[in-house]
Amino acid sequence: MKKGFPVLFIFLLLSMAVRAQLCQGSLGDPIVNITFGSGPNPGAALPAAATGYQHVSADCPNDGQYAVRNSTNNCYGTWHTLTSDHTGDPNGYFMLVNASFQPSAFYLDTVDLFCSNTTYEFAAWAINMMRTQLCNGQPGIEPNLTFSIEQTDGTVLQSINTGNIPVTSTPSWNQYGFFFTAPSGINRVVLRITNNAPGGCGNDLAIDDITFRPCGPQVAATSSDGVTVTNLCQGQARQFNFSATVSTGFNDPFLQWQQSIDNGATWTDIPGANSVNLVREFTAASPVGTYSYRLSVANTENSAIAICRVASSVLSVVVHPRPVISPIDNTVACANSTVTLSASGGAVYQWSGPNGFNGNDASLILTNVQPGQSGRYYIQATSSVGCSSFDSVDLLIHPTPVAVVNPVMPAICEGQSVQLTSSGGMFYSWSPAIGLSSPSVADPVASPRDSIIYRVTVSNEFSCKDTASVQVNVHRRPQVNAGKDAEMVAGQTVRLNGTASGSSISYHWSPNYAIDDVTSLQPSVTPLADTSYILTVNSNVGCGTVHDTVRIRVFKGIFVPTAFTPNGDGLNDVWRIPGLALFKDYEVLVYNRYGQLIFRSTSGQPWNGSYNGVAQPNGVYIYLVRIRDTGQLLKGSFALIR
Repeated sequence: MKKGFPVLFIFLLLSMAVRAQLCQGSLGDPIVNITFGSGPNPGAALPAAATGYQHVSADCPNDGQYAVRNSTNNCYGTWHTLTSDHTGDPNGYFMLVNASFQPSAFYLDTVDLFCSNTTYEFAAWAINMMRTQLCNGQPGIEPNLTFSIEQTDGTVLQSINTGNIPVTSTPSWNQYGFFFTAPSGINRVVLRITNNAPGGCGNDLAIDDITFRPCGPQVAATSSDGVTVTNLCQGQARQFNFSATVSTGFNDPFLQWQQSIDNGATWTDIPGANSVNLVREFTAASPVGTYSYRLSVANTENSAIAICRVASSVLSVVVHPRPVISPIDNTVACANSTVTLSASGGAVYQWSGPNGFNGNDASLILTNVQPGQSGRYYIQATSSVGCSSFDSVDLLIHPTPVAVVNPVMPAICEGQSVQLTSSGGMFYSWSPAIGLSSPSVADPVASPRDSIIYRVTVSNEFSCKDTASVQVNVHRRPQVNAGKDAEMVAGQTVRLNGTASGSSISYHWSPNYAIDDVTSLQPSVTPLADTSYILTVNSNVGCGTVHDTVRIRVFKGIFVPTAFTPNGDGLNDVWRIPGLALFKDYEVLVYNRYGQLIFRSTSGQPWNGSYNGVAQPNGVYIYLVRIRDTGQLLKGSFALIR
């Protein structure tokens, strides 16, 4: 570090000396501006007379070669990566140079000068492409440039040497230049850029933006406001007073105020504005835009040549558009609703309205609005530079009806109806329409089959709405079934199978005889004689009472009929043993007088007097009944009579 400090200090002094040779007065527009153009990589070769180096299209030129690029990416692992030219334009070209082994001029150009008795500033930007001190383990060679302005016969008018351009860790463009005066009668000069460093590892550079500009006395322009940029709002009228001071330097100065309306891309002389003072009137009709002014100065002999002038700093008047407030429609709303008032086009907003209302947001949300908030609301939108516009919106809040429905919670029995009534508005709409006499009247008759919630929407003449609802509860009428009639043998128990349904019901059996629970739907009964049990179901909400009866036949024992008449008259047509089906396991056998088995049953099926589909003759038949549940064996005879 100690060894490097004197070298760095000497370079800084040299750099300051180089910079000190730039124009100290005011500059004119460039009469020569070599930017190398712009476009995609690679750029085209320079004219053959401009350089003796070989043009290549590759990103990384070798010794004695150059490329025209808008970017380069870490060539050889030691170069800087550039993503744009020195102005930051990603499409802007620069000249990328890998110097030859022998010191030589790598750029030549002939420049035409048009201005007599004029001093010019020459300037160019350069960068050392190396980003590391070492190159293959050895110190890299640093570029060392001489910029020279010569007459066409080789006579040097002025030159400057950059000294060694040091390595930097990040890309660092530096401007080098000087000013000179061409001798009388000389209007063409030669620009020569020489690399004085010997070739080898390192000695790599880029050049960009070579300019020749007139250099003259110091021209300073000021506004009576004391600022360089004044903001004005569209429609605002105002007078501006500009003035300038011109230092000595021109023998016979010519003054000319200029105006630009394209941000300085082009300048136009203002007729008659040839003094140090300028008055400009802006009226309410002045178009939106940026109006820039400067005083240009030249020797009178060059007054007709615009590029021979030097110019002051720029003073600007910016006429800003007033914010355009997005159209706001008048708003009609119903009480208790939410209203949004919105505007756009500004940076700051100020709302005002009835009852001292105010707000400062672009969009205002008014909740639960009431008729008393009706009126005109004003909006002022202001841009970021203070230009304002005004608009207004009328807000009308209509009252909202209050929907009322009666009865509050009616209950009806299945098949009945109820009158519903609603009030509060002019128009009514009920939903759902199921079971209603009309969905569009205030008082429909409701006859729903099931419990249901009806909702009524009540509207007034302003189409403002409110809703109310009512639940109609439908009670099911009682239903009863005492079950099938049954048979039993005295001493047995039979379970009754009653069923009951309906809304809010109660039930009981009667009579209270030989029954274990009269309030159970499936009680057990043990009657000793034939008994009819009645199941009564009662609606506790007034929807009626129903009854059903089940008959229990009680057999004292097994009775076997002694005769039957299968003649088809519907009376005693089959032979069956009542009460036998009360047992689970039994068998009935019937024999004819020849001892032939002609009928057998284990399921209580009666005999119809036929065998294999043939009606049997009148006579006496023998039966045998085995009841395995009890071990009984019954034998006997019966008569078949046709």
